[in-house]
Amino acid sequence: MSSDGPHAPHEPHGSLAPRASTAAHLLPDEIPPGERASLTFMAIVASVSCAADLATKAWAHARLAGFDPKRSGPKVLTVIPDHLDFIFAQNPGGAWSFLRSLPDGLRRPFFLFVSAAAIVFIFSIYRRVHRDQTAMKWGLALALGGAMGNLVDRIRYGWVIDFIDVYVSRGGQEFHWPTFNVADIAIVAGVILMSTDMIASARNASAPAADAGGASASPAGGDPPLSAEAPPPAPPAS
Repeated sequence: MSSDGPHAPHEPHGSLAPRASTAAHLLPDEIPPGERASLTFMAIVASVSCAADLATKAWAHARLAGFDPKRSGPKVLTVIPDHLDFIFAQNPGGAWSFLRSLPDGLRRPFFLFVSAAAIVFIFSIYRRVHRDQTAMKWGLALALGGAMGNLVDRIRYGWVIDFIDVYVSRGGQEFHWPTFNVADIAIVAGVILMSTDMIASARNASAPAADAGGASASPAGGDPPLSAEAPPPAPPAS
């Protein structure tokens, strides 16, 4: 744990200088330890999301893997007809089967390195998060849990278990979204929450600047400034 950073100088009472938003992304040494996002919170959320991913994958492996002689094809569990099925799939690549055609000797080390680097990166970013950044805290923790779940699969099997198949049937044809898993849901939800936090932080940072500009343009109370010129002489009495 790094030491405390320098404290901001004391602002005089009634200063018009805008205060920094607590949602701003700061370097680790600029946030006192008591104001940083809790590592315990991150560990709990990441562990729960990772456990949910691994548990559902274990269920899919036990329930859906193999051949269904009644269908003369892979086992399928229909959840919502024409929209959602559970079907066991082995994905050696990344999202949307990215790089699945690479030789296993190249693909497996590459994705192991990328997954491990993503986990380290998430940890480093989390140390810059203020405890009031709720969306960012949840987003990073969910993304970490999803990355850990997929990394466990790559270490165990060399591929990732996918089983959620979303599709639409139109005109006798089926249009499928690439099969995914609970880890992918956690990662996508995490990215959305992080994006929400960054957009809100940018808006909060621009609002005080606009207010300060308006305050400097006219004095408090909105009254126009008094003229420094001498008043014109009074007209002579008639």
